[in-house]
Parts: sequence; C-alpha cells; structure tokens
Amino acid sequence: MARLYILLFLVQVVLAVCALISCLSAEEDDVRHLPRIAWVLIILFFPLVGSIAWFFAGRERKAGNTVTPPWAAGSRPAERARPVAPDDDPEFLRSIEERSRKEDQELFRRWEEDLRKREDDLRKREGDPPREEPRPEV
Repeated sequence: MARLYILLFLVQVVLAVCALISCLSAEEDDVRHLPRIAWVLIILFFPLVGSIAWFFAGRERKAGNTVTPPWAAGSRPAERARPVAPDDDPEFLRSIEERSRKEDQELFRRWEEDLRKREDDLRKREGDPPREEPRPEV
C-alpha cells in the first residue's frame, strides 16, 4: 500500500512540475481567467487540483497547437511545406556538384600549366627546344 502512495505522490509531483513549466513558458496571451502569478500560486499550493485546473482552464488551446497522432497524419486539412535538409535538396546538391566540377577543372588546368612549365624548364636545361602542344579546349 505504501508503494501506491509513493507512486501517486510522484505522479502528483510530476504533474505539478509539468503544469508549472507550462504556465511559466506560456505566452501572456495564452493565459486565461487569472493572471500568471495567480496560476503559479494555485499550482504550488494545491498541486493536484491546481495542475489539473491549469491544463483545463488556465491555458488557451489553439487549433494549430494540437498534436496529430502518427496514425492520423493523412487527415490533416493542409500540409505545410516543411524545410528540406540540405542533403535532401536536389537544387543544393546540384549547385555543390557544379561548383565542385568548376573547381576541379580549374585545379586540373593549373596543374597542366605547372607541368608544362616544368617540362619546358627541363628542356631548356638539356638544350632541347620547348615542345609546342595544342591546348585542349575547356
């Protein structure tokens, strides 16, 4: 029997803490019937009754504030467009691919120029004339 009382006491404390957090974090326009400080005092002095009263009478319930259970997700009247993560956004992925391709082409071009300069320097040292190669079109 003592365990039941302890369990009920813990449920009452958890309910009171949740009600206090809800009351203190609610917007000023969402608090109904009494000022916020009165609700806090009622919840503190009468934890069980005050908490239940806060959840049923003290806070404003908005239509957009309701939580839709997962099984009723298809019954929403209008789905809002949710933001897409960058790795799921095809436009973002395309822009990264294009930017990467341009950077790779520029890096490859610089490497080729550097390689030609080094080959020309080696030929000059050995006395061979510099080799003329057609440049690839980019």
